[in-house]
Amino acid sequence: MIKKIKKKAQEEMVGFGLIIIIVAVILLIFLGFALRSQQKESVEDYEVNSFIQGFLQYTSDCRNNLEYLSIQKLIFDCNNNEICLDGRSFCDVLNSTLTGIVEESWDIKGDRPIKGYELKISSNEAETLLIKKGNSTGNYKGSMQDFSRSGNSVEIFFTAYY
Repeated sequence: MIKKIKKKAQEEMVGFGLIIIIVAVILLIFLGFALRSQQKESVEDYEVNSFIQGFLQYTSDCRNNLEYLSIQKLIFDCNNNEICLDGRSFCDVLNSTLTGIVEESWDIKGDRPIKGYELKISSNEAETLLIKKGNSTGNYKGSMQDFSRSGNSVEIFFTAYY
């Protein structure tokens, strides 16, 4: 009689163990789906702000009498309709240089998290440059930088859509 009770208790313990294992496997599967569906936000605030600060310090291939000009200097000198030593206008150099920088930094081709971007530079409330590419979605991160020199104020707005 005691042997029969022990055998029944062992069968119940094995059944209970199997139930625990099945429940654990199901929970792991649900946890895997839950973690896979959560995506990291593709653009952070500091990335957009750092991008603006970085391209302002970029040195272009445009040269005046003294030096090669940074993007920040090109923005101010573009408004004065000045030209480089090689005959190109400062505004043309600014446009081509910034277009290249933005396209290399914020790739929107294929299945990338970035769906579009917009770079707008205004000087004394007049639009100096607008570079816009891709789709404008409801999800975006943006930053603004303003500075002035000799009474000229410049505002730079950059928005990355994801």
